[in-house]
Amino acid sequence: MKIKFNNFFREELTINDIQAAIENGEVTSKELVMYYLDRIAKYDQDGRKINSILEINPDAIFIAEALDYERKTRGVRGPLHGIPVLLKDNIETNDSMHTSAGTLALENHLSTHDAFLVEKLRESGAIILGKTNMTELANGMSTKMLAGYSSRGGQVLNPYGDADLFVGGSSSGSAVAVAANFTALSVGTETDASILSPAIQNSVVGIKPTVGLISRTGIIPFTYSQDTAGPFARTVTDAAILLGALTGVDKFDPATYKSEGISKQDYTVFLDSQGLKGARIGIFNQASEDYYQSGEYDQNLFKQVIQTLRHEGSEIVDNIDIPSFNRDWSWGVPIYELKHSLGNYLSQLPSYLPIHSETELIQFNKQHEQKALKYGQNMLEYRENLPNTLRNPEYLNAKLEDLYFSQDMGIDFTLKKYDLDAIIFPSYIGSTICAKAGYPSIAVPAGYMESGRPFGITFAGTAFSEGVLIKLAYAFEQATKHRKCPKLI
Repeated sequence: MKIKFNNFFREELTINDIQAAIENGEVTSKELVMYYLDRIAKYDQDGRKINSILEINPDAIFIAEALDYERKTRGVRGPLHGIPVLLKDNIETNDSMHTSAGTLALENHLSTHDAFLVEKLRESGAIILGKTNMTELANGMSTKMLAGYSSRGGQVLNPYGDADLFVGGSSSGSAVAVAANFTALSVGTETDASILSPAIQNSVVGIKPTVGLISRTGIIPFTYSQDTAGPFARTVTDAAILLGALTGVDKFDPATYKSEGISKQDYTVFLDSQGLKGARIGIFNQASEDYYQSGEYDQNLFKQVIQTLRHEGSEIVDNIDIPSFNRDWSWGVPIYELKHSLGNYLSQLPSYLPIHSETELIQFNKQHEQKALKYGQNMLEYRENLPNTLRNPEYLNAKLEDLYFSQDMGIDFTLKKYDLDAIIFPSYIGSTICAKAGYPSIAVPAGYMESGRPFGITFAGTAFSEGVLIKLAYAFEQATKHRKCPKLI
């Protein structure tokens, strides 16, 4: 049986398109959910078998029906009223869906509470459509594991090419689901490149916000210093709308305290098609030679980006220098903080689950080796014997050095030295220094290579400069209209 949908449904629908159609009586939120479920069935779980979706919310249609009724009887809560959103599988929800971070050991984990950001989404009227596949344990499992792979969910595929095309990680499922039109919006998380990388690889917009703009409560952790959630969308406008819905001070997350009075609930006020005019932008193109030979860089496309910026009235500072960019960053912070944070999280899990420590997780994986250890678990095993107090001098020194070299001798130093509004990086090569600093970046599509592989850029700035970055990214997007939907048939 083939379900017929009305002519409104098409790829690349925006939030404003959907809201206008619902208000005009062309479609309902229930029909919208059904449309996305149909596409997931056809192309994600069958057909190309993109495999970006890990779990579907069995109540999604009921929630949509309730929000349709609320719209008629009481009005609209806001721009996300009745809009489907997918969540990365490390974000907890208090419903029938599991939260496993891609692990077999947690495949039956049912949270008893919503993550803070999920509470915010529900309050906004968004429909939690399901959970997305991800790189297992946010790439904290094995150095050999492919991006986008989890023992529970298998391998996520890039919709723009063959099965071997890099999909980006670890929020790969969240980015791919948006790119392939299985949802209007999704939420991912990043420690370093986990939003920016899949956004670039799958030609969508990804915002990695300032650490503390979005609460970390209810997210399976990687680090204390660098973790943040962030939005994926097909347009800067939609990403800005979602970002505003996710922000807020959380009494259980000290990182959010500094955002009080700074964060916005509406980032669409920064959408300005003339936003590049008069902006002073630094162009960074001094990465290691390995990057330029990796296949992720396209010199002609990056030159076109710079030409566009100039044409739109930006003042360009070429070949800026970031003193600390190519330093040998220590792994001390993520390694020690992951052991501590993940250990704390596992210790508080319900008694019915099979694991409550990393040691038990390692043993569980060994007992289910055929399914759980396709790529091994050398990162888990390495961390097992590390001290768990966060007082180790290697960790403390690395934490202090990360902040100094990423902020004082990194992003802030460079912005001040060249009097810049923002820095542009090709692809996501600036992810590490921005992650160490806890500073925001926005990835936007910037064309396609001859092979069809997506290319993108990231705008980066200082703490809480999301508004500036959104303005620049939006103006670039409107001047170029680069994004093309993938061919799934």
